[in-house]
Amino acid sequence: MAANRDYYDVLGVSRDASDAEISKAYRKLAKKYHPDLNHEPGAEEKYKEVNEAYEVLHDPQKKQQYDQFGQAGMNGQAGMNGQGFGASDFGDFGDIFNSFFGGARQQVDPTAPQRGADLDYTMTIDFMDAIKGKTSDITYTRSATCETCGGNGAEKGTHPITCDKCGGSGMMTITQRSILGMVQRQTTCDKCGGSGVIIQHPCKTCHGKGVTDQKQTLQVKIPAGIDNGQQIRLAGQGEAGKNGGPYGDLYIVFRVRPSKDFTRRGQTIYTTIPISFAQATLGDEINVKTVYGETKLKIPAGTQPNQKFTLKEKGVPSLRGGATGDQITTVEIVIPKSINEAQRKALLEFVKASGGNIAPQEKGFFERLKEKLS
Repeated sequence: MAANRDYYDVLGVSRDASDAEISKAYRKLAKKYHPDLNHEPGAEEKYKEVNEAYEVLHDPQKKQQYDQFGQAGMNGQAGMNGQGFGASDFGDFGDIFNSFFGGARQQVDPTAPQRGADLDYTMTIDFMDAIKGKTSDITYTRSATCETCGGNGAEKGTHPITCDKCGGSGMMTITQRSILGMVQRQTTCDKCGGSGVIIQHPCKTCHGKGVTDQKQTLQVKIPAGIDNGQQIRLAGQGEAGKNGGPYGDLYIVFRVRPSKDFTRRGQTIYTTIPISFAQATLGDEINVKTVYGETKLKIPAGTQPNQKFTLKEKGVPSLRGGATGDQITTVEIVIPKSINEAQRKALLEFVKASGGNIAPQEKGFFERLKEKLS
């Protein structure tokens, strides 16, 4: 990776990002640039950058080292150019800094089983399905082990052979000049691309990749009480592994459509219901809509505007099996825009009985004209 490229920028996260945010960003980018899924120029190099950044930021010790020393603490390629020494002049200082900070990498056998990448799937569901739960099918595309070659990438009847340049390690040792003398560093084998093997006769089905794209249909059980942005994990439903390694996982992220009748905050449901001035003054018993159907609500006499009533256990069930939430219903007293003469007289009598007084409304121009002409 370029010496001046910041690992946080590579993953697209802030420097105070949590480990969960770093992992989520990595899964998304690893899927986007995976060489088996993205054949555009530069995708493989970008995939390596993403993995390198994740390897450091996901490891607490390496992350602390990187935050303190930057690229210098990782591979020694940063921080020297300002003093007149170019990386091409003195090679990779990784071995020097690794000896200082304990950051030496363990060599991984490229032919060993490797776990497949995780996948993310966004599932949009209705408001009521999030409350009550539901079983629904999803269809997505993932990489699957090639059935023709069994995942080794070689034509049936043939086998991959060990790379004669790296001896199957997938790495080459290069000696370079540095300010402290000659140092050695390891780099990816340019003959096998780091796989440790050469496929002389590629499989005609997967073209030597060992995997094929597969449409997968799964039945997903939506948990009752799931909220917008929450996710569930389906183990083994992600990308195919390499060299017989296990499949990755599938993370389903839920997006909940809003409701025209209800608002949700956590386990509490909120609604607003209109009542008349008479109902608020005299009291009444009304039907209120809940996520479980209609229920009776007693409106006491003297109810005030925006007064709230709690309907116990008419909210959202707990994902962990705890108590069900409540519904908070707010009453909205509706003032009629127009009333008939009988209603007006009744209200005036009410005001008079209450010891009040209402000033008569000024008559309009046409009403006054009508009186003069009559």
